[in-house]
Amino acid sequence: MRLSPPGQPARKFLRLAAPVLLLIAVPALAQVPQPDAPAAGASVLPPPSMKGGPASASTSGEASLDDIRNFTRVYQIVKQAYVEKVDDKTIMKAAIGGMVTGLDPHAEYLDKDGLDELSEDTTGQYSGLGIEVLQGDGELRIVAPIDDTPASRAGIKPGDLIVKVDGVPVDPQNIDEAYKKLRGPPGSKIVLTILHEKSDKPIDMPLVRERIAVTSVKVRELAPGYAYIRVSQFQEDTATDVERKLGDLIKKNGPQKGAVLDLRSNPGGLLTSAVGVSDAFLDSGVIVTTRGRVPDANLHFDAHPGDLLNGAPMVVLVDNGTASAAEIVSGALKDHHRALIMGRRTFGKGVVQTVLPLDDEHAVKITTARYYTPNGTSIQAEGINPDITLADLAVNKSESPPQLIGSEADLPNHLANESVAAKGAADEDDGKLAIADFALSQALNVVRGLSLGRSHVAESAH
Repeated sequence: MRLSPPGQPARKFLRLAAPVLLLIAVPALAQVPQPDAPAAGASVLPPPSMKGGPASASTSGEASLDDIRNFTRVYQIVKQAYVEKVDDKTIMKAAIGGMVTGLDPHAEYLDKDGLDELSEDTTGQYSGLGIEVLQGDGELRIVAPIDDTPASRAGIKPGDLIVKVDGVPVDPQNIDEAYKKLRGPPGSKIVLTILHEKSDKPIDMPLVRERIAVTSVKVRELAPGYAYIRVSQFQEDTATDVERKLGDLIKKNGPQKGAVLDLRSNPGGLLTSAVGVSDAFLDSGVIVTTRGRVPDANLHFDAHPGDLLNGAPMVVLVDNGTASAAEIVSGALKDHHRALIMGRRTFGKGVVQTVLPLDDEHAVKITTARYYTPNGTSIQAEGINPDITLADLAVNKSESPPQLIGSEADLPNHLANESVAAKGAADEDDGKLAIADFALSQALNVVRGLSLGRSHVAESAH
């Protein structure tokens, strides 16, 4: 999730500005000697002990001379004794990568390929499977599959664990190698061995990579007068798409009585896009603040006047794949009592990454701040608890025996009441929705109830 300072938006939504650059000076490492390769079969003997000198002790947390000596010694040992020949560039890249990835699961050293992948993710154009993956503790765990991609169609779920890639077990010591195999040219095949949550038996899932062109926003009418807004991730144009597509729906069907914002399995994305989507449904107040160790990481985002739904009730659907930027939106709407949060506890990624360029082809993606909801709450490793908790349930058609006649409507050839014909069709549609998506059907029921309550209050006021 890139961090950018707020610009001066010409419209209601914030635009991306130049990325924050944190210039940090680091001391140069001592020059690494280049020893001659030992003869075949020769042992590499350790040098005499270097302990005991005045520079060896360090109680302030700073690297001592012994620490630097150990680094250069390991460098030499890898050069001389590793089973395969490794060049200096490869060792240095691994050393830098290890230094960064050892900080937290989200920090990363990016070469040209990594920068290209990051750019693809934020624009929604890349070739792969359509999954957001978290690398940590020697595991590759699914944060969320992206809608309408090979991963989502295959049935991959948030929280699933990738245990093998093309039959090769994921190596905890070389997790990056397995991660890189997930992407490839369109049409190429791959087999992921997946362990579902609460299962003890991995299953093989053959997949075919595709050119992923992710449309992050879908808007339609869920029922007459009730909008459905699906945001699958937060890309550069997500906030603009929400404004445009919801505006088109309102222009076509009139003002909406309520809306369901679906952020399930949304792995996050750009901070500024999350701010823009939150701003779309708020008139004022804090959206999110970020706090870090350097001044440029301390940011404060406020809402601007202009709620696209004019205060109509909202329900936000979340689950354990709702992460990062999606949690910013959920937290903002919850803290301002603008929407009810419904579903399961969210993922709990409450930190912000900034991409810091090193040169034209290298950068470091490093965690520079924690973010806080309008109430000053950090959700890091805790997530957002929904106002209404839903279990992960599915609804099936009942196979109950025939029922006894209980009303006029049960009699054969009874006359229909023409005034409720439309209601009957709506009830049938609700039943289909409950079978197709139980959580969404419950969200619709809740937002309808909120809308009815709002109407009664308005009538009483008159």
